[in-house]
Amino acid sequence: MELLNRKRIAVFAMGLVISAPPLQAAPPSEYSLKSVFLYSFCRFMEWPDSAFSSPNEPLIISVLGEDPFGSLLNEAVEGETYHGRPIRIEHYRTLHDVKRCQLLFISRSEASRIDQILAAVAGKGIVTVGETDGFIEKGGMISLTAEHKRVRLRVNLATLRAANVEVSSKMLRVAEIKS
Repeated sequence: MELLNRKRIAVFAMGLVISAPPLQAAPPSEYSLKSVFLYSFCRFMEWPDSAFSSPNEPLIISVLGEDPFGSLLNEAVEGETYHGRPIRIEHYRTLHDVKRCQLLFISRSEASRIDQILAAVAGKGIVTVGETDGFIEKGGMISLTAEHKRVRLRVNLATLRAANVEVSSKMLRVAEIKS
């Protein structure tokens, strides 16, 4: 699928403002936009060295639960790096499967287990991203919700700081911030 073709989606400023595709193309789907957001987070966040077990370890974006992205997330990060580290996508069906990762996308399918998931990854330097109502209020770090054919970005700055992750002011300018 060429939905994430670099010629069709231009990433501006922070990398979160998506340009309109050519007239003959369909507008980007919710999950094509969310996949670009997840990649962009890698560009506008700084994880401490302790978030990686070695200098060569890749930055890992994990999807927990049902995968709504299909190939879109892989396409968004294909060939991309984070400070010279490759970016890799991993999928986990259950919380017990979650291994070392830097960014954890928690799918809607896990809505009933959000509190348990957030408690299990607390203090591990993992940036949590969710898409369910109340995610930020429950202690999640970043919320991506679809509203009126747009993806809304909300950031819980306190939980990101507690995880020792630095966030670029460029990203914060386009987000609704909960401190």
